[in-house]
Amino acid sequence: MPHPNDPSVRSFIPVDPASDFPIQNLPYGVFSARDGLAPRVGVAIGDYVLDLWQLAQDCRIDVVEPGVFAAPSLNPFMALGPEVWSRTRARISELLRHDHPELRDNEKLRQRALVPMAGVKLHLPVAVAGYTDFYSSKEHATNVGVMFRGKDNALQPNWLHMPIAYNGRASTVVVSGTKVRRPRGQLKPPSAELPTFGPCKRLDFELEMGVVVGQPSVMGEMLTERQAEEMIFGFVLLNDWSARDIQQWEYVPLGPFQAKAFATSISPWIVTREALQPFCVPGPVQDPVPLPYLQQTQPHNYDLQLDVSLRAVDMNEAARICRTNFKYMYWSSVQQLVHHASSGCTMNIGDLLGSGTISGPDKDQRGSLLEISWNGSEPVELASGVSRTFLEDGDSLVMRGWCEGDGYRVGFGEVEGTIVAAG
Repeated sequence: MPHPNDPSVRSFIPVDPASDFPIQNLPYGVFSARDGLAPRVGVAIGDYVLDLWQLAQDCRIDVVEPGVFAAPSLNPFMALGPEVWSRTRARISELLRHDHPELRDNEKLRQRALVPMAGVKLHLPVAVAGYTDFYSSKEHATNVGVMFRGKDNALQPNWLHMPIAYNGRASTVVVSGTKVRRPRGQLKPPSAELPTFGPCKRLDFELEMGVVVGQPSVMGEMLTERQAEEMIFGFVLLNDWSARDIQQWEYVPLGPFQAKAFATSISPWIVTREALQPFCVPGPVQDPVPLPYLQQTQPHNYDLQLDVSLRAVDMNEAARICRTNFKYMYWSSVQQLVHHASSGCTMNIGDLLGSGTISGPDKDQRGSLLEISWNGSEPVELASGVSRTFLEDGDSLVMRGWCEGDGYRVGFGEVEGTIVAAG
C-alpha cells in the first residue's frame, strides 16, 4: 500500500490542485452538520468532510475505542498514541484512494460519510489543557528589541540560549470565525502621570503556528528530542491577539498578562506532523550552540508559507499585509517542547504551544502590526484613503498557511477573526 504522503496517490473525490486538503493532507477537525448529530471528528478532503464516526460505525476504521470519533474534541483519539495516529491516517488514505473500491463503490456509505464542507459548522478541535506562548523568531525579537531598547541591545542576553515563553490562558482559545471583543485594561501612556482604565487603543495580531500536544509527559522527567517529536500530534494556524498599550504598562516585571489573555484564535483543522514530514527543513544556524539538552540531531523546521490579509471595516476586499515562512523560526517546536518539560513540568494531552510571532528578514515578512507599522510611526496603506497602524473595530484579519508539494499543497485553511467594540 502506498504511503499517505506519496505525491502520486489520488482520491476518487475530485480535489482542485489549489485546495488545501488533498489526500496527502487529511487534517483532523471537529464538525457538526444539519443532521442534528452532536459534534464529532472528521477529516477534510477537498470540499468535503469525511465523517470518521460513520466509518467507525460501519467497522471501516479499526481503532481500540471506536467511540473516540463521537467525541466533541480530538483529545480521546490523540490519547491512543502515535502508532494509532499513523495507522488510522493510512487507513483513511486507503479508503479515499481512487483505485480502492471499498468506499468509492458503496453509495449508501458515501452519502452518510462524506459531508459537503459548505454545510458544516467547524468547532474548536481540541479541549485545550494548557496554553503556552513562545517568542522564538529572531527577526521578530530583534525588531521589537530595536524599537524599545535600541539596536545595540535588541536581544536580551538569555534569548540565544533558550526558547523564551510565558503561560497564557487556555480558557480564551477560540476557533476561527469567533468575533474578538476589544479588550479593556489599564492604560498609561509615557506622558501620563497615572493610569486609566478603558478599551485598548493599540490592538494587534501576531502571526503564529500552534503545536498540539497529543501525548503526556511524566512530572519530574525531561524529554529527549525523539520523545518530544513523537508527542506532537499536529499543527494549527494561531493568531495571538495582543493589546500593545495594556502590555506596555503591565509587563514589568513579570511579562504579558491581560494584554494577551482576552483571545487566541486557532484554525479548525489540525494538520498532522506526519503530513508535514515531506516539508521538514533545517532551521537557522544556532550560535552559540545550545546546551546539550536543546541540541538537535535532525531538522525540525518546516517550509510552510504564511499569508496575512486585513480587510478594514470600510474596504470591500482584503489586502495582504504579510507573507512569510515558518522555516525562519530560530527555536523549533521540538526544542520548545523539550525546554518546556526540562524543569519537570508535566505536559498534557491537548496542550497548545504558540510558536511566537513569525517574522522573516524582509520588511514585508513582519508578522505583527507592531512591526509592520513600526510601533505606529509608519501607517500601513491598505486601499485608497484607508490606512492602519493598529486594528480598529470592524476590521477582519485572515491568516492562511500551506506547504507546496509536487502538484498539490498541504494547507491549513484559514484562521479569521473580526474585531468588535469593547461595548
